[in-house]
Amino acid sequence: MDVTGLTDQQGNDAREPVLDTVDRVSELCFGLFMALTFVGAVSAATAGEGAGRKMFYTALGCNLAWGLADAVMFLVRTLTNRGRRLTLAWTIKHQSDAAAGVRALRKALPPWITPLIADTELELIRARVATLPDLPRRPVFVRDDVIGAVGIFVIVVASTFPVALPFVLFSDVPTALIVSRVLTIAMLFGSGMALGYHAGFSGWKAGLAMAALGVALTVAIISLGG
Repeated sequence: MDVTGLTDQQGNDAREPVLDTVDRVSELCFGLFMALTFVGAVSAATAGEGAGRKMFYTALGCNLAWGLADAVMFLVRTLTNRGRRLTLAWTIKHQSDAAAGVRALRKALPPWITPLIADTELELIRARVATLPDLPRRPVFVRDDVIGAVGIFVIVVASTFPVALPFVLFSDVPTALIVSRVLTIAMLFGSGMALGYHAGFSGWKAGLAMAALGVALTVAIISLGG
């Protein structure tokens, strides 16, 4: 993949996933929390003919809209970041002063990594960037961007079902609430484990922390009128 992030990595066995672990878990949790704002408002007192089915379709509609908005913003963010990289590449390519090119590269680095890279190393990168052929004039979308956006949409929408589907499957609202909450906590626990392993922490501790955080956030969302 070139420095601007504009090319598709076809034929590369070490290709990175379109959405990493943090992206996938974050979108799943967003969808869960959105659905929980509806489930949290359900109680035995509100039970009625078709109440569970109506709640399910309302939650599903909300997450359809949320998933679409999140997918579009993923594309906007991707194109913006790609544009920044492309602008940097063009700046270096047209910069006759090597030292200025190195400074531009250093400015673009994350703060935590800046002290770890010497100017001599950045000069090697600058020289390679300066010789990149056929740089596009503007950022463009590639196939993986669309795949990533679709993946986000699917994850957000799919997260509705464990939370809201029990209200369609069970006519007794208290029973449906219990099943919904158990499934939601289990999914939050699994999400926390995935993040824990990804970060190099203890999986089960991260799972418990995520489950506790999810319960606290749900209470806060409902309390604030969500």
